[in-house]
Amino acid sequence: MKLHKFKQMGMNIVIDVNSGAIHIVDDIVYDVLDYYKYKDLSEILLNLKDKYTEEQIEEAYNEIKQLEEEGLLYTEDPYKNIILNDNGPSYIKAMCLNIAHDCNLKCKYCFASEGDYKGERKLMSPEVGKRAVDFVIENAGPRKNVEIDLFGGEPLMNFNTVKEIVEYARKREKETGKNIRFTITTNATLLNDEKMEFIDENMGNVVLSIDGRKEVNDKIRIRYDGTGTFDDILPKIKAMVEKRKEGKQYYVRGTFTRENLDFYNDVMMLADEGFKEISIEPVVLEDKHPLSLREEDLDTIFEQYDKLAEEIVNREKQGKGFKFYHFNIDVNGGPCVYKRISGCGAGYEYVAVTPDGDIYPCHQFVGNEEFKLGNVFDGISNDELIKTFKNGHIYNKPKCMECWARFYCSGGCQANNYSFNKDIHIPYELGCKMMKKRVECAIAIKAKLMEE
Repeated sequence: MKLHKFKQMGMNIVIDVNSGAIHIVDDIVYDVLDYYKYKDLSEILLNLKDKYTEEQIEEAYNEIKQLEEEGLLYTEDPYKNIILNDNGPSYIKAMCLNIAHDCNLKCKYCFASEGDYKGERKLMSPEVGKRAVDFVIENAGPRKNVEIDLFGGEPLMNFNTVKEIVEYARKREKETGKNIRFTITTNATLLNDEKMEFIDENMGNVVLSIDGRKEVNDKIRIRYDGTGTFDDILPKIKAMVEKRKEGKQYYVRGTFTRENLDFYNDVMMLADEGFKEISIEPVVLEDKHPLSLREEDLDTIFEQYDKLAEEIVNREKQGKGFKFYHFNIDVNGGPCVYKRISGCGAGYEYVAVTPDGDIYPCHQFVGNEEFKLGNVFDGISNDELIKTFKNGHIYNKPKCMECWARFYCSGGCQANNYSFNKDIHIPYELGCKMMKKRVECAIAIKAKLMEE
């Protein structure tokens, strides 16, 4: 598929799939494109004669032809041969440190089995954490910049280890010339002045979990005694965000489930609370789970995305804009080609480390022994699995090669693909459909703001 066209916010939008060029066209061009590659001009004139004049059709036809000649429509894929012939080494650029296989909450949708990853509840020792820092430095090759995500469970249950790891990383930065950027993801329940000060000073990004409205959050993000968390965490999240001045990054992140298919209202609640960086993401659960999203939910979900896109445009025009994570795409050719084709790099550029130091392709594979890559003390022991993940790009996913959004979604999440299809090469179909809708909305937002 070389073109994708759709209508949104009163615009006719055409995407040239391979180049990423985006065109806002009139009705005549939009309609002529249905025939341009399949019929000659005389046949197109016949097909559209009841709708447009001959002169209008010919003008639209010539406009399309000119765009094609200028390399802005129907372009060829410039990346395929480069990627398929890439036999060079891979270097780790990011690592997820599972600081705690434990959590003080009992969220009903938790993929990590309430923090223990279907295993023993355990906290990472400083020794394992420091060795993980050494491991990522040793395997980063020529990369100067390295990302370390402090994750869980709830990583602030192991705050002293967090501090020791960061202190050790700063020392190793000076010794090696690397630049290590930390992110921490927290449910915010354990935030206090000391922890917020440390996070603000040492974290390049902080992800703060809340699911939106009180009635939504408190049904899902609950403590072990069944009580909700909203009244406790909202003031703490606000205090943490207040500290993130001067361009420091944060995200207020939630999840929507079948309990809140009207998640537009949760995004709006967070925006109205003053948050500028918001993410409400679809839950991924097995079909039989009562909170899982289903095919029959898609119309409602798409309506929510459409409403959200229009509201983002309206608020931006009013000077009250905010960013919605899943609508943040670069229409000017970014990100880099490898990320566009291979995604997050799980299994060869990105890895996760457990409290025992075991290495997995990402945090969502943790606990599945089939996907164990090695250990930070002994190194990588499963080179074949690394090759499998490196070659798990869109060119080895037949369904992706038929899809117009392949350079935006990069073949989907490998973990989700495996969970639903037992094969990282077969995309998670429901996720694909939601992703395509989000891409359309994101492009429409950019186009509308540029148009106006």
